[in-house]
Amino acid sequence: MAQTEVLVFGSAIIDFISYTPRLPRPGETLHGHRFQTGYGGKGANQCVAAARQGSRTALVAKLGADSFGSDYLRHLREERVNVDHVEQLADQTTGVAQIAVSDGGENNIIIVVGANNQLSSSDVSAAEVLFREAKVLVCQLETPIEATLTALKSFRGVSIVNAAPAMADTPPELLQLASIFCVNESEAALMTQMSDIGNVEQAEDAVGKLIEAGANTVIITLGKLGAVFGSADSKGVCQHVAAPDVLPEKVVDTTGAGDAFIGALAHNLARHPNGQLADHIAAACAVASQSVQLPGTQSSFPRA
Repeated sequence: MAQTEVLVFGSAIIDFISYTPRLPRPGETLHGHRFQTGYGGKGANQCVAAARQGSRTALVAKLGADSFGSDYLRHLREERVNVDHVEQLADQTTGVAQIAVSDGGENNIIIVVGANNQLSSSDVSAAEVLFREAKVLVCQLETPIEATLTALKSFRGVSIVNAAPAMADTPPELLQLASIFCVNESEAALMTQMSDIGNVEQAEDAVGKLIEAGANTVIITLGKLGAVFGSADSKGVCQHVAAPDVLPEKVVDTTGAGDAFIGALAHNLARHPNGQLADHIAAACAVASQSVQLPGTQSSFPRA
């Protein structure tokens, strides 16, 4: 079997998606106009996004021994993901997410992680061969942090931590171990205790704060504004990468756009290790911009 290029250690969740004219207010019931199920979870999303770009991928994850888990395992195989270390657990349910998507493309999400909570440090040892051969490791925060830290300590290539969902008190070790620490504007605001990040200048300030906290390279994604990045090697210097213009009427669903970005970033880092980070980020922004023009999560990820 060919060498794994992108290894993802993280979550797999089934999405239940309701499409509504707008997002409900607290206590309000709305009539939606469409419902669909999909395959989600940041780990699996990012793995499939990289696979669709052409990377040889592998996922280390946990599913329930239920119909949702069996369906998900079959789906991952169809996406050409190595699932040798995706385990179904008899006493656990597959993780689920309830997602509401407005006609304007905004969303809110409730997650019950289920079997994902069982991902542990022993799973790193069990997947030792993958950790030794992969070029890029991708982790998130939808699974136990102790296992994620073990995964990062065990990996010698380029590692990406997508710190989502955000933690107000981010363990310094998480920042220090990741080659690249990537968050969106709201996650960055929470982690840096900034009231808001709504423009490039504020994002640059947040990059500086995260580097001061111990991060090596930081990327903050800004949706339609693209992304800002900087590194500890050149403190005080940030670069803005613009995203392709997408007409507002073409924005269908922003769910999973950040995962499309991470997967594409991992793919480009694995395939073009000597390339410029700015170019990799621009390519990832292009993939994310394509994903928001289609409904669903993984179903919206473009193929190279």
